Order: sequence, then structure tokens, then C-alpha cells
Amino acid sequence: VCFIPGGLDCSISFVSHVLGKVCVHGRQKEILEVLVPRLSDLTKSDCIWQRICWRLMECVPDRWMEAVVLGFVQRAPGADVLSRLLGNLVVKNKKAQFVVTQKMLLLQYGHTTAVLQNLLGHLSLDSLRRTLLLRVLQELLETWSSSSAVKHSPAEQQLYISKAILICLSHLKEPEIESCRQELLTSMMEGMKCHLDSSLPQIRRLGMVVAESISSKINTEGPVLKFEYEEDDETRELKSLVVQTPSFIVPSLPDHDRREKAGAAPPLVPESDEKSHAPAPVMPDEESDAELDSDDDLIPYDMSEDKELKIKAPVYIRDCIEVLTGSRSEDVDKWEATVKALESLVRKNPAATREVSVELAKILLHLEEKTCIEGFVELRQRAQVAVLTTDPIPVAKYLTSQFYSLNYSLRQRMDILDVLVLAAQELSCPRFHGKTKHSGAQKPCIQLIPGSDSSKGWRRIVDERIKSKTRRFDMGQSHVEQASHPNKFNSVAGYFFFPLIQQFDRPLTTFDLLGEDHLVLGRLVHTLAILMYLAVNTVAVTAMGKALLEFVWALRFHTDSYVRQGLLSCISSLLLSVPTERILADMTEELLETQSWLGDVIEKDPDGDCRRLALQNLLLMENLKKKLEAVPS
Repeated sequence: VCFIPGGLDCSISFVSHVLGKVCVHGRQKEILEVLVPRLSDLTKSDCIWQRICWRLMECVPDRWMEAVVLGFVQRAPGADVLSRLLGNLVVKNKKAQFVVTQKMLLLQYGHTTAVLQNLLGHLSLDSLRRTLLLRVLQELLETWSSSSAVKHSPAEQQLYISKAILICLSHLKEPEIESCRQELLTSMMEGMKCHLDSSLPQIRRLGMVVAESISSKINTEGPVLKFEYEEDDETRELKSLVVQTPSFIVPSLPDHDRREKAGAAPPLVPESDEKSHAPAPVMPDEESDAELDSDDDLIPYDMSEDKELKIKAPVYIRDCIEVLTGSRSEDVDKWEATVKALESLVRKNPAATREVSVELAKILLHLEEKTCIEGFVELRQRAQVAVLTTDPIPVAKYLTSQFYSLNYSLRQRMDILDVLVLAAQELSCPRFHGKTKHSGAQKPCIQLIPGSDSSKGWRRIVDERIKSKTRRFDMGQSHVEQASHPNKFNSVAGYFFFPLIQQFDRPLTTFDLLGEDHLVLGRLVHTLAILMYLAVNTVAVTAMGKALLEFVWALRFHTDSYVRQGLLSCISSLLLSVPTERILADMTEELLETQSWLGDVIEKDPDGDCRRLALQNLLLMENLKKKLEAVPS
């Protein structure tokens, strides 16, 4: 840095032009890594250097302002340092104001949390800039509470906006909160609704965390919102942003301003907590002594050899039905034993189960937990799967018909989809045959089918597992083939699949798949993708593929990203399950249109998983094309 002797005036606009041009031409990192630390040291205690630095920034031309401001915000070690370097540039320069308050917060979302803290902390450290902080918070809340933005923005951008909102809240003072309390409450209610309506768990959790934080800010004395969700690193980071007290101190602030800032920090213990810690009234000594004396004469029983009474579970299916449908409170222990033993009883008595299979499926579908039995949901689901695999056709007809019936909760409808998937998997896979482990190892939630999986990969995994557990004394030319079993899903695949796909566009009084119940629609789409995948080599696979392609085409522009992910999974399952010759003979035109749609998804879809699945499907189509070209005509 050069010094001009003699007190002569000078202009630094040339230096500003050089700085702007260097930054905009891609050398931002090299020059600012040297310039920012040096200016930070010079401006610590010298107000002349602060004015020089402010003038340096103000003279940068507008066309280069974005690159310079962005570089300073990214490389400043803290908000106080950034304030010394930029001053009130965002108030004086419209271009800098647009970059800081609009572009970096609402149009971009790749900056780190530290950059957000620098930027918003800089706005909070001066009374002139605090008006911009409040305006930024209002615009962020408008975006956060917009249902259109929640549906069409990627999850990464929504996380970025949520972080910015929480950092803004941490900088608000009590008078500012009081002045915009109603606006905060309105935005919280609208944003909470559209986030909880999302099918993606991450988006719902974001809405819960931000709503809790806003509620704690506007209701310091009364009750606050509290949701139940699993905390992970992301939620812990979000909560830390709003509870952290800003530690930015500007040296030039007077002492009374510093005291004011310190006074604005939230108390460590809320008033409600202080009240809750008030000492409880103590009982008089005479009453407490009397209670103790009344128990002193009792001699405890020796219970060391006591054994817990085991309730014998029913041994017949019809007895199980009587116990599960009974309402007597004294049968609670027997009810628990029945629930635990039902699955094994169904599998051991297939003939007796078939006589009452539909009735038993109905009871299990409506069965509610009477006592706090460990793993009740899984026990009920395993029993449902056992009934469905024992008597597939009538039970599948009943369950698929009930999926579109009235007076069912969304939870029950999703339970039906889970049971259909797990039963189809058990019927189609040899590892469930005979006395092997049943579907208890399966998780109750529907999982996405990776597009790279195929029947060949499954066969290779099974062969390698068998080979690793087989002792061979002579490795000759002959190989012992694995015992084959019939695919039981072959003859019943249509009963699982077609009833689910027929009535999706018919809204009921309490159930509208194409409306507000898009979470169930997403589960339905993923279920159809899995059923299609499991139907490989079955007789009905071609008809299922054609129906599924029409279904996908009708919903391809759905606004919910979870539904679109399921539709793209359906395309993957179709390409992997339907024979190549049948695809080319019966679905050529549809596939060409689908290929064009997949290209649009890769270019325009805001969801990263959707873009990945679309690319995967295009690669599968390319492999089919190569396979066809390799076949001699």
C-alpha cells in the first residue's frame, strides 16, 4: 500500500476500476485473498483507512460491483470486519443493495452458512442498514410461506432460505419484533401449512423448525409451538442459528450503544422457566412423619422365586378372530398373546386360513392397539402379509377395493399399499419359500427401487451367496443347480396391480388423490413401480407396462416432487421388466414421447433426484437400443 506525503488530495477511482475489472475477469480469489486481510488490519483502529476503504468500494462501476461485493462478503472473517470494509455501501449504491438483499438471498443458494451470517450480521450492525434487514426478513418469509415456491424450488434452496430466516430472527430486537409481530404470525401460519403439506420429510421438518423458532420469538411469555420430529445434524444446525447471540462489536460504537446491544440479548432463562422453578409448597412435618410411620410396620413379601404367568395363545384361527374382536377388558393379556402368535399360526395352517382369509384381513386392517405392546405395528403388518400370501386372490381383491373406499384414514390406505408390496415381494422371491425367514425382516415403509437393479443382478447375488456357503470336494465340469421354485406372483400380479391403477382420478368425499392427498398418491405411484418391477417374467407384464405408461403420462407434470420421483421410478421398472421385443412392438410411439419428456426433466426439473432418475432412464433406453442393434436381422 502506497502513502502520499504532504497531505495532497488524490482520487482512488482508478484503483476501484482496476479492482472491479480484476474481479470480474476471474481473478477475484487471487487479489482479495491478499487485499481483504490487509484492509482488515488497517481499518481496525484507523478511521481514515475506513473512509478510504469505503470510497474504494463506492467508486467501483455498477457493472463490476457484484463480483467485488460478493468477494468481500465471502472472504471477510466476520460481520464486524465486513462492516468496516463496506460501510453503508448497501444504502448508498442500488447495485450493491440488489446484490446483497436480493441476489445472494433469493436468487442464489450456494453460499455457505458463514457467508449468510456475514451478510445478515453486516445489515444488523447499523441503524441505517437495519431497515434493510427487516425488509429482507419480510421478503424471505414471503418466499418461505409461498406454496408455489415450496412446490417448485429445490430442497437445497428451501434449506438456504430457512437458514437466512433464522439468522435474521437472531438479530431482531424486542421493539422490532413487537412492531412486526402480526406479520410474523401470519407468515408462520401460511408457511407452516404449505410445508406440512409437502410429501418430502426434509421439507416438512424445515417447516417445523422454522415455525418453532418464529413462535418462540413472538410468544416469549405464552405457549409456543412444539413439533415431534427426529433431530439430525441439519435440524441442530438450524436451531443453533437462532439461539446464538450475535457477538459482533464495532469499535466505533459509543459505550451506551454497546450497553444497549448487550441489553437486547435474550435472557438465558425464560420467564416461564423461572416460574416453573418456583419452590413447591412443603407439607408439614407432622403429616409427612405420619405417612412414613404408617408404612414402617409392613414386612415386604419375598418375591424372588415368583414367575410371570404366561397366557396361552390360541391354537386355532377362529379362536384368534374371537379374541381380536372381543371387547372384554380382562382378555387384554390374551389379546397380546394372540397378536404375537397370529403370523406363525396363519403360516402353519394355510387351509384353515383360506376359509376365513377375507374376514381376518378385515379385522387386521381395522385392528387398533389396546395396550402398549412393543412392535404392534410390525406384528400387525406381518400378520396381514401372511394372510395375503396364504390366500392371494380374494385378499388382494378385498384390500385393493378398500383402498378407494370411503371412511378410511390416510394411514390405513398407506398400510394397504405397504402390505401389498411386501406380500408381492414374498410371493415373487425364492428366498421366502418354505421355512426361510418371513417378511419380518422387511421394513414397513415403501422403498425406491434403484434403476440399476435387475433380475440378473439379483440372480448373481443369490448364486454368490449359495456358492460362499457350499462346501465342494471336487470342482469338476458339472455344477449343482439351485433348486428352483415357481414364482407365485405370476398368476396373481394382475389382482395386485390393475385395481390400484383404475380409480386414481375419481375423487371421493374424503379422499382426493389428485388434490390435497398427494402424499398418498406418491406412495401409490411408488407401489405401482415396485409391483411392476416384481412382475418381471410374468404373463401380465406387458399389459401392466402399457397401463403403467398411460398412468405416468397422465401425471407427468405433477407439482409434487415425490410424485414425480415415483413416476420416473415407474419408467425404470417398466424398462427393466417388460421384454425388449414387446416394448418395441407395442410401445414405440409412447417411448419416443417419454424420451422427449425425460430430456425436459433433466434440463428443467428443480428436484435433483428427479433429474438423476430421468438421466438413468435415458441410459436404460440407450442400452435397449444398443441391444437391439446387436441382434442380427
